[in-house]
Amino acid sequence: MATRTATVASGVGLHARPAALFSRAAKETGLAVTIAVDGGDPVDATSVLNVLTLGVGPGQQVTLTAEGDAADEALTHLAALLESP
Repeated sequence: MATRTATVASGVGLHARPAALFSRAAKETGLAVTIAVDGGDPVDATSVLNVLTLGVGPGQQVTLTAEGDAADEALTHLAALLESP
């Protein structure tokens, strides 16, 4: 299992549009990807609703995990997406 920590750079956090873009990118990996807020339970990153329920704000750190071939590359891409404004 691969893991990455990322700091959300979007000025609105993972609200509506940024959450939808992130979830779509997670789904496109074809892997089981989860996202969690520090100290919280991980949720399915491919579900916009699950991502929105985390209530991630700007500057907040999240932990991404994925399993499968190319998980490291997928998480690097997803972390970069979250860290870009």
